[in-house]
Amino acid sequence: MANHASSKKRIRRNEARATINMARRSRLRTFIKNVELAITTGNSQDAQAALKAAQPELDRSVAKGILHKKTASRKLSRLSARVKAI
Repeated sequence: MANHASSKKRIRRNEARATINMARRSRLRTFIKNVELAITTGNSQDAQAALKAAQPELDRSVAKGILHKKTASRKLSRLSARVKAI
């Protein structure tokens, strides 16, 4: 257990940040899942719209430190290729 006030505060902040990051990660996964769902249905317009909505969410997750820049780029590239293949 933490003995110093600063370490107690750090524990509180870590818990708060973990909650925020969990919500952001969940939101990102939802956007990606929407793209994949549109791809599986085969509707090109829905897939493109979902991809267009997911792209800023991927960029935002990079800016917030949820994903690495290259990870987001790879995910976007793979989703774009799958949407284009429809």
